[in-house]
Amino acid sequence: MATTISNSKITATINSNGAELISLKDNKTGKEYMWNGNPDFWAKHSPILFPIVGTLKNNSYLYNNEEYHLSRHGFARDNVFEIIYQKDNEVVFSLKSNNETLQHYPFQFELQIKYAISENDLHITYSVFNENDFQMPFSIGGHPAFALDKNFENYALEFETDETLEYYPLENDLLSNQSLKIHLEEKTLPLTYSLFENDALVLKKLNSNSILLKENNLPVLNFSFKDFPNFGIWTKINAPFICLEPWIGYADTIDANGNILEKEGIQVLEPKKNDTFTFTISIL
Repeated sequence: MATTISNSKITATINSNGAELISLKDNKTGKEYMWNGNPDFWAKHSPILFPIVGTLKNNSYLYNNEEYHLSRHGFARDNVFEIIYQKDNEVVFSLKSNNETLQHYPFQFELQIKYAISENDLHITYSVFNENDFQMPFSIGGHPAFALDKNFENYALEFETDETLEYYPLENDLLSNQSLKIHLEEKTLPLTYSLFENDALVLKKLNSNSILLKENNLPVLNFSFKDFPNFGIWTKINAPFICLEPWIGYADTIDANGNILEKEGIQVLEPKKNDTFTFTISIL
């Protein structure tokens, strides 16, 4: 089921399956900013990654000496969320642990996803609730894909700060121990498909808290993500979209020992506590 929120300037549509953002439009021009999900390239639009981000070594992990299995990016994107609050410019979705999730992730949780529009901004907030009497490890992230109308090379990413991007190439979907560096040109990364020949650019650390997507040097949208320390940038070769992915956590390293509490980048939420993380898409 699709749910729409809007104001006088922008309209967002969210699918209850995965609480996935499937459309973001400028009301004046009718321009669509989200990727259309063409399965010839990638059938998703903006999946939510929880309770892991990326791939686990052997698609499994250990907790209290028990082995559990989770597929890449976790199960939230494949579950139907319930709407628990809605008004014209705001909606909140909820996913709670159930018998199926507990087989793969032995924790009682609630995951709330809030979409709220103000002016030209769409604020997306993830709230994770630990309903247990013990600590709960988790990762969470976004995976929004933005449609590119022109040739891919017409686009560039302008970072908030002039920094060197250090990324970790993937080996069988796991992070290698060797990093590579990209030196920005006046804070800018020109987009070329060659950047993604080995899948995503996985950034364990990023000084910038926002990225500007530009088309022929003109701003298209601003993406801000100060609550997220890790980041991914991805597309498929020859696909007309770019994914800007704010993460808390990332795939296992090739030498990961499998213990979820020792997983690099994992978050640990204390009993009966919750935490909240927000990123914002601003239409320019």
